[in-house]
Amino acid sequence: MGRRGAVRTFRRAGRWRFAVAAAAGALALALLLVLWATSRQGGDDLSDGSGGGRSAAVELGWGFTHTQYSADRGDDAARRTTAGLLSATPMPQNQHIMGWGVDNPEPKPGTYNFGDLDRRVAFMRRTNATPVLTLCCAPDWMKGGGERTDWSQKSLEKAPDPAHYRDFAELAGVIAKRYPDIRHFIVWNEFKGFYDERKGRWNYEGYTELYNLVYAELKKQNRANAVGGPYISMDSNPPGSSSNASSLRGPWGSVDQRAVDALTYWNSHKKGADFLVVDGASYTREGSKLFPDEFAATAKFADVTAWLRKSTGLPVWWSEWYVEPADANDDRRMWTEQHRLAVHATAMMQLARAGASAAFYWNPEETGADCPGCLWRSTELKGGGGGLPMLDLLTRFGKDFPPGVELRTPDVTGDNRDAVSALAAGSTVLVVNMQDRRLTVEVDGKPLDLAPNEIRWTG
Repeated sequence: MGRRGAVRTFRRAGRWRFAVAAAAGALALALLLVLWATSRQGGDDLSDGSGGGRSAAVELGWGFTHTQYSADRGDDAARRTTAGLLSATPMPQNQHIMGWGVDNPEPKPGTYNFGDLDRRVAFMRRTNATPVLTLCCAPDWMKGGGERTDWSQKSLEKAPDPAHYRDFAELAGVIAKRYPDIRHFIVWNEFKGFYDERKGRWNYEGYTELYNLVYAELKKQNRANAVGGPYISMDSNPPGSSSNASSLRGPWGSVDQRAVDALTYWNSHKKGADFLVVDGASYTREGSKLFPDEFAATAKFADVTAWLRKSTGLPVWWSEWYVEPADANDDRRMWTEQHRLAVHATAMMQLARAGASAAFYWNPEETGADCPGCLWRSTELKGGGGGLPMLDLLTRFGKDFPPGVELRTPDVTGDNRDAVSALAAGSTVLVVNMQDRRLTVEVDGKPLDLAPNEIRWTG
């Protein structure tokens, strides 16, 4: 149920009949090729699980995910300010279909409520974003509840009952048909509700069954739709830990074997995928420890990305990435903003070097003036909506280091060369001081005096 088609005409005097016939034949062939290419866009179904390789259709680059409070609501002037910032440097924007600022899309079978989702999609369109939808979570009636929405975390994060997998897939199809300009879909979020306590592992069979139904439905709606999963957290354990340790490891620790098992099963049994989605943190699952330190621990993002690309052959998306441990209230306020930016920039370098095709920053949600790590000042505030340092980093990095650009490691010399991280593309160089002290280094032969945790762009 997609939208396709294009035609044009040709004429020439002289050998008119022959020219028209030849042109008609050429036009028919060209049109067939266009339609064939359009039908192929978004990847092939591959039964061997090898994936479709890197494709421009899924090389989205650096973007962010909308959360509970975003710039689609609040003070009018503040909303216009944020919209102007995002429009000036468009980037991918991701939104969940239920929760995270959006109401229940189907409170009872066949009755739809798309008001909130319409508003978020309209904001993404207005800011020239490449829109992405994460197909999570499920209406209550699909998971043993009734028509009343239970917004508790326990209820929201419950998976659909197997008897309703097909109903969820049909909802995904309705949503894809409603927004025909949206071409990128992530199936579910972090295997929510799919952990099997009895077996002590993920119910990857159930998730894959759901994924395959959704995949088929989205491709039925439009072959150009790009679909990916499994959006599982690549949790890691400390170095030397024997608890669920896998061979995917480094100085930062080892990825939990249960996540590896789930991903491996999905990759072997999926009906198709245009990209692979994971999320994760540089710190450990238990205790939120950073090994060897917060900067060196970001190597996990490169190691995991490289392993995923080699193991599956699919373009790799990071739906979320975290570098700063949260406190008991799930807040990340322990670092200064400059320190936070420096570690994030280092993590983004690791992802870029490893060839990640997309990465979405999980935008923190606040309504007040104090918002560590936020992309913009809350639009709930008069005079709000202005960009914050993390938005500057995200937009500049996305512009200068998009997927596929030729990267190089600058020549860093001097006594402090191991205290900085650096990345370059063309004449643009990004240097990060990984120390909480002032230092001097030479980068490509040019001396740089860097403030503590400073991020410096040159070129």
